[in-house]
Parts: sequence; C-alpha cells; structure tokens
Amino acid sequence: MISSYQKSGGYLMRPAFTLSSITVALLASFAAQADNFSYPELKHSQSDFGGVGLLQMPTSRMNPEGEFTFGTTYNDDYHHYWVSLQLFPWLETTIRYTLVQDLFYSDDPNFSGSTKYTDKGIDFKIRLLNESYWLPEVSVGVRDFGGTGLFDGEFIAANKQFGPLDFTLGMGWGYIGQRGNITNPFCKASDSFCQRPSDYKGKGGSFDTERWFKGPASIYGGVEYQTPFAPLRLKLEYDGNDYSQDFPVTRGGHAMPQSTPWNFGAHYQLTDWADAKLSYERGNTLTLGLSLNTNFNDLKASWLDEPAPQANTDHNPAQLSAKEWDLLAQQIESISGYQDPTIYQSDSVITVVAEQKKYRNRDEAHQRITALLANSAPTVDEYRIIETKNRQPVIENIYQRDDVISVANNLDIHQDITDITQIATPGHTVGKKVADSQENWDFGLSPVLQQSFGSSEGFYLFNIGVNASANYWFNDHLQLGGSVYVNIYDTYDKFKYETPPDGTNNLRVRTLVRQYINDNPVYANNLQLTWMDKLENNWYAQAYGGYLEMMYGGVGGEILYRPMNSNWAFGADLNYVKQRDPDSQFGFFSEEDQYDAQLGRSYRVQTGAATGHLTAYYQPQWQWLENTLFKVSAGRYLAEDVGVTFDFSKQFDSGIIAGAFATITDMSTEEYGEGSYTKGFYISIPFDLMTVRPSTERASISWMPLTRDGGQMLNRKYSLYGLTDARSPWYERAALNQ
Repeated sequence: MISSYQKSGGYLMRPAFTLSSITVALLASFAAQADNFSYPELKHSQSDFGGVGLLQMPTSRMNPEGEFTFGTTYNDDYHHYWVSLQLFPWLETTIRYTLVQDLFYSDDPNFSGSTKYTDKGIDFKIRLLNESYWLPEVSVGVRDFGGTGLFDGEFIAANKQFGPLDFTLGMGWGYIGQRGNITNPFCKASDSFCQRPSDYKGKGGSFDTERWFKGPASIYGGVEYQTPFAPLRLKLEYDGNDYSQDFPVTRGGHAMPQSTPWNFGAHYQLTDWADAKLSYERGNTLTLGLSLNTNFNDLKASWLDEPAPQANTDHNPAQLSAKEWDLLAQQIESISGYQDPTIYQSDSVITVVAEQKKYRNRDEAHQRITALLANSAPTVDEYRIIETKNRQPVIENIYQRDDVISVANNLDIHQDITDITQIATPGHTVGKKVADSQENWDFGLSPVLQQSFGSSEGFYLFNIGVNASANYWFNDHLQLGGSVYVNIYDTYDKFKYETPPDGTNNLRVRTLVRQYINDNPVYANNLQLTWMDKLENNWYAQAYGGYLEMMYGGVGGEILYRPMNSNWAFGADLNYVKQRDPDSQFGFFSEEDQYDAQLGRSYRVQTGAATGHLTAYYQPQWQWLENTLFKVSAGRYLAEDVGVTFDFSKQFDSGIIAGAFATITDMSTEEYGEGSYTKGFYISIPFDLMTVRPSTERASISWMPLTRDGGQMLNRKYSLYGLTDARSPWYERAALNQ
C-alpha cells in the first residue's frame, strides 16, 4: 500500500542531512574547547506544552524524581497552562489546559459568554533506556491521551549529551508527526496503522488508544545548548508538525502558516525556582513562557521547637502528688506532642493514652515521652504508650525503662529508640488512673477552598470560606459534632449546568452546587451523631446519622479490617441518604422533580437512595513503585449508578502526597456529558512544611476538571482508614529526607 504521506519520503533526507551537518559542526567546535573550559551543568527545561522537551517537541529526558513545575506559555494562537510532575525516576506526568484564542467555548453567548475554547489534556512519558557511554537515553510518550484530541500525539525519542550539547532525535505521530515526512514504520506490521481515526470517544476525557501510533509519522530533532553563562540555554528544533490540521485551522478557519520547520528559543533561569523563555516558532510566531518549580523530595521542614529532653535518673521520686502528675501530663503534651494524655500507674508499668498531634516522626515523639517519664515519674520497669485517634486505641508501643536509659546514655552505640520499641495491638490499661487531661469539648476553624477548572462558564470556578466546627464526646465512643460553613467569596454564580442530550435525565446529585454555595453565605455543613469502636484486634467500626455533608443527610456505617504493620486493608461502608434542600438550612427535597426558575428548566434530585462501597487498600512493596498507595472502591454512587473508583497516590520524601482518581460506572459517556467520567487530582501537603512548628495535620488541594453527576460519592466526615493510620503509617509517616 502506498499512502499519501509516503510520497513525501523523498524530502526526508534534507532535514536529516541538515541535522547531521549541524551536529558534526557543533561537536567539532566544542571538542576544541572541552579541555580548556568547564561548562555549567545542563539542566533539563520544559517544552511549550509542559514536560521536559525542546520547544514544540518532546525529548527523552526526565527531571529528578519529585520535580514539580507549574508553567504557562503564550502566543497568538494558544495559551497553555500546565503542571508537570516527575512521579518516578522513569515516569513524567503532565496536566494541561489550553485556551484557544480564536474560538469561543460555544456558539451560545448566553451559556458560555466570552469564555475561550478550553482544551484539557494529560500527557505521560516513560523512560525505556538510561543513557550510557555508547547508548542514548530513550523514552516513549503520549500527549493529550485524556483530552478531546486537539493535541493528541505519540512519540519515541532518543537523547545523547556531548558536553554542553544535548541532542534529540525522535519520531512522532498525530499532532507531533503531522508533517508526515516518513512512512509510518508500523504500517509494515498492519495496514490499520496507516490511517489515523478521525473520531474521538465520548465528550473528552476518554482514552483513545485505538489512535495511538497510527497515521502520518515524522522525524523531528534538535539540540539544547548550555552556554558558558550558567542561566542561559539555547534551543534549536526541527518541528514534526506542519500545523495544517490544528484546531483553529480546521474548525475556525484561522490560518496558521509555517514559514519554516525550524524553531529557535532561549531559556533563562531567573532563580533556583523560576525560569523564563522566549522562542520564535514557525518562522512567524513569537512565544513567551514562564515556569515555577520545586522538588517534593527535597523540601524540608524548619522548626522552632522545644529542645528534646535527655533521660536522667538522678532524682526519681518515689511517688508523685496529683498536682505533679498533672504537671507531667502538661509536659507530655507540650514537649512530646501527645494531646490530652491520660496516665495510669501500676507497681511495674506506667501507661500513657493519648493522640499524637505534633510529630509525624513517631521516633521523635517516643524519645521525648520516654525521657520525660524516665526523668520525672516514679521508677517502674516498663512504659506503655497507647496512641489513639478520635479516642479509639490504634497502636501500642512498649519500652523497658533500662533500655531507655541505655539509649539515652549511648551505652550501646548501635542502638536508638527504634531498636528498643516493641509494637503491640493495644490492650487494656493496667493500674490506677493518676492524670486525666481529656476534655469533652473541642473546637476548630479551618480554611476551605473548592475549585474547578475548564468549565464552559469560566476557566476557573472556586469558592473560599471558613469551616467552624465543634464536637462533644458523651463518652469514648459517642460523639456529637457539627460544622458551619461561612462563604467568603465564590464565582459559582457563573455555573450553569449543561443539560445532557435528549433521552437522559440524571439526578442532580452534585451539579446543584451553585445553590448550596452561592445562595447560602452561612450554611450548616454538618451535624451528626457518631459512634465508633475498636471491635477486635484488627477490626474497627463506626455508625453515624444526621446531616452528613453540605448536600446530603441520612444514616450510615463503616467497618474496616486492618492488621498491624500490614501493607493492605479492606473495608465497607453503607449509607442511606437524601438530598438536602438548599433553600432550607435543615430541610430535604420531598419531590424528585424540581424546576429552576432562573434557568427555566426542570430537573431531578435525589430523594432517597442507598449508596456504599467495598474498598481495598494496598501499599506495594515493589522497588519500582516505592511509597505508593492503591485504593479501589466498588459500589453504588449517589446518582444510583454502579461502578468502580481507582485512586493512586505517591508520597515523596518530604511527606507531600500527589494522587489521582478516576471513576467508571454504568452511566454512559453520553449520559455523563462533557468529561465522560469523574476524575481528579490532588496534592496533600504536611502543615509542618509551611509553618515553623511540627504538626501531623495536612492541607489538601484537589483539582477536578469538571463537576458532573456520575460517579459521585458521599463525602463522609470520618474514614476509618485515615483514623487507623498509625497501624501502618501513610498520611503521618516520617519524612524520609530529615
């Protein structure tokens, strides 16, 4: 078979010959200088689309693991906004939004106004081969595999560095290879690779794997040069795209002529965390860019903390008065971070029961509390520290007093606090209660930021406010708690839900969010009664009822099986809920069919349904997936659709967690609407990276491309997996870079 793009094979030798000539000339020039001058280290930089690359074209290069970059590039045709994360040494991931400057989101100004057409895309790149003395670094990647296909393309790239020069040679398909200057080599394997399908699945967000590596292919290449001036790098690129099929051309009739396939650019490092770039592309287009970066592995906390006490046994009292026990309890809280401790004493054992609120590194907490007990408490044989969460016992750490003294005085240089820790399933406390700091009330204030990107009504929709919460404990198992949300500012007045095509009528389980946020500056977010308990050694349970979240009330329960120090767990939750009426602080919808007078159309709401999931948790021990968590939940969602949610997260050395989730249900992509299925991304940041005090708390930032009704879970107040984290730490594990 002879395809149309095979005919252009005759001019392939011109760019290949040119690239070779440039390579030889540059190598000869720099080889002569190599013995006399040491160039600055060549650091890899981002492409226009995000991810390490030249300008338009990707390379095989990777950043160090944990490198996180936010960037943007601007020209007359596209505005790109992207974040790129080096998830593993071998895997680069990029999320991108693109505003097409010459097209509106829709033809209906009443719906989307002046919002530019917004494309959402996800890229990934996998390294296949590390660079060696003889062999190049080789990677394969896919651009825009989760979008609407505006920039979808695939590539295989190889890189070899010679001194200050880093050369790229690659082959691209789709958007990256639209020039078609070479026959697609996969055509020899099957004729199906010779033509690239022109249709796309669903309404964006689907994985069109049947398009991968099909259709026209193109050779591309270039070089990045680290100049003697350390902040400045120069780039030269031969483009694999001819821009004849770009979206503004095919849909908007906007010409994107290419005067030359050669692109030129300069990359300037402003600081350790910021870069600027300027390029001249297609022979007629100026592109500007700016990127900000950090590394999640390298971030470290810097604290102003009380000095750690050292065990000293010179003045141990025979007994303590009630006042002295209370003073010791206060020191335990302020110095070792165990909040509201309860202390028990028997003839041979002192037991402390409390929740750790200060140190992610439990060894630090254990060293401090055992030193305090050794210094100030009566002499006993053993210390037991029972760590709780929401008053439920989670883990017990046992220390022999003689071992504590030995470690404190370096009697064995090979021992530290970890070596003398005995971990056990929490048992019954022994002895007499000598101090009790527990309070039945607790209060809290927390900031709230909810956001959505890429909506038709506006590129960025958000609300910011404050949650005021309070809890009262009737006993160690029964809690009454509530919270009030105070809305400070939001842009959800712009949100107008796009009705799915005729024939579908989804329950508005989440897309009524505007009524709850924009129409209620102060709203009772949660008011529920919760019972929880540790049933057996490895079983935990909770039951709850009331106003469970902003949009739903009802009853439910959860059970979890989590063995001590195990990398797996499983649980189940079951709930019966009704949708709250946003026009009433405490009312519920009584009728399924409702009417929106503002938009002039009817809709359906959830007036009562069962929802719940079976969930499995797994922390792999594989070297190539270190410090990761898989979570899979299968069950019924709020819109009564049935399916599975996949959640994968990676924890970096600093404790920052980056994750992504996707939900696939029996709701079709047509019923779901734009986006095709529910998905999102999140970053969880330890508070102690942002403050000068140690803390076990976290701040989470979530990022959902669109708010739709399919695959939506109930937002429960407590998760038993999170409450039992100390059994096999994930959220509160110690930083690996301290």
